[in-house]
Amino acid sequence: MSTTPALPPTPSQTVGPFFGYALPFTGGSDLAPPGHPDTITLHGRVLDGAGEPVPDALLEFWQAGPDGSLSGAPGSLRRDPVTGAVLGRDGVEFTGFARIAVDADGHYALRTLAPGGAPYVSVCVFARGLMHHLFTRAYLRDDPDDALLAAVDPERRHTLLAPEEPGRHRTHRFDIRLQGGEETVFLEFG
Repeated sequence: MSTTPALPPTPSQTVGPFFGYALPFTGGSDLAPPGHPDTITLHGRVLDGAGEPVPDALLEFWQAGPDGSLSGAPGSLRRDPVTGAVLGRDGVEFTGFARIAVDADGHYALRTLAPGGAPYVSVCVFARGLMHHLFTRAYLRDDPDDALLAAVDPERRHTLLAPEEPGRHRTHRFDIRLQGGEETVFLEFG
């Protein structure tokens, strides 16, 4: 009886690594204008099911402005009118959008302003091993009036909370775990 040798998977049958080349942009992690007195930092790591860093993840953040507006402002991807090069933010307008590539340890840091009217920052995760990007929220405070947060199983609710770090004023920690017992709650939009 002859056996057919196993064929290697085709590229469409495999996932990753994820290459975010050319997707990050100048100032992508700085939503708050430089020197703004109300700047907060949201930082953490993207981890796989074994607790190891995912070094090639790309994160996008959307949030309400400090005044609660959701309209955002143009300016994240400004281009030089002569060269066409991406200039990044204008340093003045709050756009409500950020895009950050994590470092080799899976770490990211977002400098922003606290969202008005909503206690959270929306997060989208792109990474190796993901067939589709994932959506979640980083809650800067626990809000019993937030319908989505209230609907989450109390045992898993903490995976959406980004508490202020002790001794680090205006610095919040939000680790994103892609799998495992402490997997971050991810949202499904229909």
